[in-house]
Amino acid sequence: MTKTIKKQEKPAASYPLRIQAIKTKGQNVRFFVYIPMPLAAALGVEGGEQVSWELLTRKELHLLRKAPPPVKAKRRT
Repeated sequence: MTKTIKKQEKPAASYPLRIQAIKTKGQNVRFFVYIPMPLAAALGVEGGEQVSWELLTRKELHLLRKAPPPVKAKRRT
């Protein structure tokens, strides 16, 4: 009997970041997550876009875009 080793897939790109906590007097703590510019540029993210979070597990969180703009792919000649 042979053992099959499951190979973990590496993400195409990884952008480590920290969550920023803002503590304002008289208000609850707010948390902010910033999208790094290379990732934002690759996704075509624009300011003011509506997004929501989808909690899959305690280790996995997905960001869902409500209405992403159409792909602006450049055609190679």
